[in-house]
Amino acid sequence: MRHLRNLLCLFICAALLFAGCTPKHETQNYVTLQNPIPLKFGDPFLLRTADGTYYMYGTSLADGFETFKSRDLVNWESCGQVYKGGQPDQWCEDCFWAPEVYERNGRYYMFFSANYRENPDGEVENFKIGVAVSDSPEGPFTDLMDRPIFNPDYPVIDANVYFDEASGRCYLYYSRCCYKHSVESEVADSLRNAGSFPAIEESWVYGVELSSDFMHIIGEPQLLLAPPTKLNDAQAEWESRSATHGEVNRRWTEGSYLFKYGNTYYIMYSANSYMGKYYAVGYATADNPLGPFVKADNNPVLQENVSNGGTVMGTGHNMVITMPDGQLYCVYHGRMSDNPGERVVLMDRVEIDKKGKLTVCGPTVEPQQVSVE
Repeated sequence: MRHLRNLLCLFICAALLFAGCTPKHETQNYVTLQNPIPLKFGDPFLLRTADGTYYMYGTSLADGFETFKSRDLVNWESCGQVYKGGQPDQWCEDCFWAPEVYERNGRYYMFFSANYRENPDGEVENFKIGVAVSDSPEGPFTDLMDRPIFNPDYPVIDANVYFDEASGRCYLYYSRCCYKHSVESEVADSLRNAGSFPAIEESWVYGVELSSDFMHIIGEPQLLLAPPTKLNDAQAEWESRSATHGEVNRRWTEGSYLFKYGNTYYIMYSANSYMGKYYAVGYATADNPLGPFVKADNNPVLQENVSNGGTVMGTGHNMVITMPDGQLYCVYHGRMSDNPGERVVLMDRVEIDKKGKLTVCGPTVEPQQVSVE
């Protein structure tokens, strides 16, 4: 009987082999990746196209955006400048930040932040969100329209778009800037009483439905995330570090990125100054794309490690990408302790356990195996 069972096992294995049914890990192509990735970007966004090519976009140029492409995430080739702004006939004047590129129906749409040329009150920060389109991820991208998507009465940055397959709707997420947005809170009171800052400005994350042609919003934006107001709030300490350490009189909630895992919507966000060492990432969860969102009790999930003997600080403005083997990765920028004035790109594994707890396994500088196709 044992002999017959062995023969049967051999027959099944041979049949599977000839059918091309091999274990998942044997069909994947893995590369050795080591942080930082050799790209000098802020606000990185990684796009994988259908043919397995990776494109990295980010904040780097004074008058638009460039991109680099790779097949293995290790060797990168410049595609040059793929979007140029700041021309007299364009709505966007300067300060080109945080591009994100999405493929929809064979075309590529770039959402970005820039200063709006129309500025009758002479505001120092007049940022709005625009969209440009191209037939190729390598550009050239041209403005979809000669205006921003919408024009709120406050500056906005850090556009992120989520396409909800369940409903067929798409949503725009963005951050209201700190500029002229002083907010009273126990944190602000404590800093004022300590003589640190007379007032604290804040940035908040909003979400709103976006039209399918990306030319306007639908309904009123909804406030999704803001810094804590109470000193005993579990999130108050880490979200206030730039202010409490005297870097600047601002508390940020920005760089948001939304994705769905299982039946839960995760929104990741950055707090503190992107120019300082305390820039860090947290997340919140909801049952719907517009919330209400509840911040996680294990925040921050990504932060500097210099205080623990590491070499990475200023970690933030992340996005999440699913690699071919199904593993989630967090792509973000940071600063190395030996060159803190320069932003670099890093990429680390994301784990979500059975209870929905999200963990970023970083920042790392050790070699790691990553599936690329």
